Amino acid sequence: MDYNVYLLATDPNNPCRDVIHSRDTGLKIRVYCLTEDQFTPNEGEIQLYGYANNKLYAFETINITADDALDVVGAIQWYADYIEFPEMEILPEDPRGSQDIAM
Repeated sequence: MDYNVYLLATDPNNPCRDVIHSRDTGLKIRVYCLTEDQFTPNEGEIQLYGYANNKLYAFETINITADDALDVVGAIQWYADYIEFPEMEILPEDPRGSQDIAM
């Protein structure tokens, strides 16, 4: 069985701005802490959500391709292990419900 190897790029100025990279594919996923960051989903990307350590996270792909779409959940599971919260439930929709954004 093949396992993907993931790497993490971190922003030293913002600990909630991690980017998960697959070493072997083009998959990249940006991590947002919704308790601290503003987040507007990009319609052309995949978004998934999860709670860990009393924080709500959003995970959004960066320039996703069809070949990489199947690896998104595995990358998020790897990140959950990395932040020492392997039991994080991965959610398909924002659990906060619809968010009204003032224009």
